[in-house]
Amino acid sequence: MPDKKKIYFLSDFHLGAPDHASSLEREKLLVQFLDEIKNDAAEIFLVGDMFDFWYEYRKVVPKGYVRLLGKLGELTDAGIAIHFFAGNHDMWMKDYFPKELNIPVYFKPEEFERNGKKFLIGHGDGLGPGDHGYKRLKKLFRNPVSKWLFGIFPPTLGIRLANYLSRRSRAAGLEEEIFLGEDKEWLIIYSKEVLKEKKIDFFVFGHRHLAIDYRLTSNLTTSGKGSGGEVHEARYINLVDWMLYFTYAVFDGSTMELKSYLEKDDKIIRN
Repeated sequence: MPDKKKIYFLSDFHLGAPDHASSLEREKLLVQFLDEIKNDAAEIFLVGDMFDFWYEYRKVVPKGYVRLLGKLGELTDAGIAIHFFAGNHDMWMKDYFPKELNIPVYFKPEEFERNGKKFLIGHGDGLGPGDHGYKRLKKLFRNPVSKWLFGIFPPTLGIRLANYLSRRSRAAGLEEEIFLGEDKEWLIIYSKEVLKEKKIDFFVFGHRHLAIDYRLTSNLTTSGKGSGGEVHEARYINLVDWMLYFTYAVFDGSTMELKSYLEKDDKIIRN
């Protein structure tokens, strides 16, 4: 990382929901935030569900979001690397972001190393135990045949139908969720399982509509497997969201901090 530069992590904007007016207000706030960090940002990770629905037809993309997309293009043109992880609401990404905005798109968790710290980053949907119904549905939706079949619909009809179903599916997301505890939070369980096999310093996810900064420990042998060796400390960071919490994480090269842009830090679950 360049000296005095930082890495920022954000997720779950759900632009388009619950209505145009509130989405536009949220979009303007995001653009304001991105404008404020552009001078010290080395990289920005957008960890899924930027939109409440997104589908790229060959010649058509969903209407709107011009302020945010323009700002992202401005940042990448200025040399700031931006990474996007497709979420469960915008999983049907194709090549629009890479070609138009120079932003790579990832469809599964990926590992990164910065300043000697290892990050495992992903949207978080479909990870960990349970939720087998969604995992089957995710495989169906990610299937190329499913994408092609949806593409048969005229854009006006297809996007209208998808927006309706997407808003219904996440209506509960507008309400505050409850922390289930370390033994029942599936992304914590997933992170702890990964730690049995490899050393990760920061697990960074979205999807779960809670802002969480949770410390984890594991025993690693020198080979990275088993137990009874080196005690390694890691942190699970759940970024969500920009509907209730307006949270983001920032890494300054040595330390990671989860913060609320609208000073709602008291809502962040920490241990």
